[in-house]
Amino acid sequence: MLLYGVNMSNDHKKSKNSYKESVLFAKAKALKITVLYMLISSAWIILSDLLSQTIIQDASKFMLTSILKGLLYVIVTGFAIYLMIFKALKETDMAKQDAEFSNEELKKSNLEYKNLYIENSNRQFLIKSLTDSMPDHIFYKDINFRYTGCNKAFAEFHGMTEKEIIGKNDYQIFSKDFADTYVESDKDVINNLKKAVFEDIAHRGDSVTYFETIKNPYFDANGNCVGLIGVSRDITERKVKQDQIIYLNHHDILTGLYNRLYLENAYAEIDKKENLPISIIIGDINGLKLVNDSLGHGFGDMAIKEIADILSKCCSDKGVVARIGGDEFVILLPKTDNKTAYNLIKQITHDCNEHMNDMKSMFYANISLGCATKSSIDDTLEKVYQQAEENMYRQKMFEYKSQHSAILSSIKKTMFEKSYETEEHAERMAVLSRKLGKELGLPEEELIALELLSNLHDIGKISIDKNILTKPGKLSKEEWKEIKKHPEVGYRITQVAPDLMHISEYILSHHERWDGLGYPQGLKEKEIPLLSRIIAVVDSYDAMTQDRPYSKAKTKLEAEEEILTNAGSQFDPVIARIFVEKVLN
Repeated sequence: MLLYGVNMSNDHKKSKNSYKESVLFAKAKALKITVLYMLISSAWIILSDLLSQTIIQDASKFMLTSILKGLLYVIVTGFAIYLMIFKALKETDMAKQDAEFSNEELKKSNLEYKNLYIENSNRQFLIKSLTDSMPDHIFYKDINFRYTGCNKAFAEFHGMTEKEIIGKNDYQIFSKDFADTYVESDKDVINNLKKAVFEDIAHRGDSVTYFETIKNPYFDANGNCVGLIGVSRDITERKVKQDQIIYLNHHDILTGLYNRLYLENAYAEIDKKENLPISIIIGDINGLKLVNDSLGHGFGDMAIKEIADILSKCCSDKGVVARIGGDEFVILLPKTDNKTAYNLIKQITHDCNEHMNDMKSMFYANISLGCATKSSIDDTLEKVYQQAEENMYRQKMFEYKSQHSAILSSIKKTMFEKSYETEEHAERMAVLSRKLGKELGLPEEELIALELLSNLHDIGKISIDKNILTKPGKLSKEEWKEIKKHPEVGYRITQVAPDLMHISEYILSHHERWDGLGYPQGLKEKEIPLLSRIIAVVDSYDAMTQDRPYSKAKTKLEAEEEILTNAGSQFDPVIARIFVEKVLN
């Protein structure tokens, strides 16, 4: 509005000057008329008097002539004055009309200018409001790379106001390294008159922000480049997602180790003469299926991650450690001979054993390892891989029985720690079961199986929450559903262990009832395997005569009466009678 006021003042001055010119013009006209009148009057008087004296000698006639001459002079001069005044007034009136018209045009022009100025101001305010509302950073620079403006987001990000930024260059706002980069891109835009797109990083304290910046030259009405406009967009979230995608493309999600895709690319990078000798170690986790079936896949995943941590700790600074399958790992070692690779295997085995010894209540799976080495450029990594895999499987077969024994011992230990089942309970059951088996005339082979079953019949409880197993009150329907799953879990565990497979059916059926109301299959009478019927009687007796969270121990006599009362419904009546009469008494 200041600009508009200045222009209004200029128009007023012009109008005032025009008025002065009109006054001067009027004065000049009046002076001209006056001079002409005086000249004509003087000439008429002098000439008419000389002529009258020459022609008329009579004084009376001369007087009359003078009067007539005076009247004629008045008439003529009056008419002449009328013409001149009329003309002057006409010109004055026309000038006045022209002035009024010009004044009206000037008013219209001023009004139009005022409206244009207001409209332009509103547009500028709108544009400023729009740019300030944008999250993108917008800035403008002149031809000398000094800031001529910016939006609110740009100013706030850099902790300044727009007024503080205007007039400054990049070196006055940013560090030299960043300023050099920005000025270089500015020069490219101004000198080549083309758009520039680039990514840059901004640091604020501990945080890092990624920007994608677009710079364009801008021109005046004559087509001359007068500066540049820049727009910077925060792409931090996009960059993080891109990095995550890249990471996931090359890493195993569960362990954080490299995956098969990365390993295959690493083969091509490492398989060069300068990296010889190249060794490959292949590992396969032992008993992972047993872990998954007994403890659940959550525990299986934990076992995988623990193995991965040990491998990474031992080898990540020496080569590429990758998980290539569910329980398979590969370690690619450039510039590593066969002896060094075997020493690494020993170190990994040692660390696994140490870790397993430190475990208190959680199951842990071991790993079998094998290695082979490429010493000549003519050998292929594929052949070396196959050899390492063969060595690994050879080691796995050699350690098979001891591994499964350790796994089962760990499962039993975990089961005892999760529930009120104890090793003493298992031992008492083994003694009573063997006595009952002998009374029933079982062969030695089945007596041994019966003892093993006494120890492992509840092995499926390892999958049940400890809070359910030790709950002192009555179980809910959902909790009973969980409890009833343990025979099936025990069945699956023993199915994957060849040494235990022969008792898996007995474990599955040890909670079946003689009347068919048991679980999980609802078998009845002699559909239930004999050893399962024996264990059902012995387990119930031992449970009744020991304190439990949900009940106090019964006396021996009370337990005997309970067994006989349920003979023919819960228990095999023959086995129940023999157990009470022959084994207990």
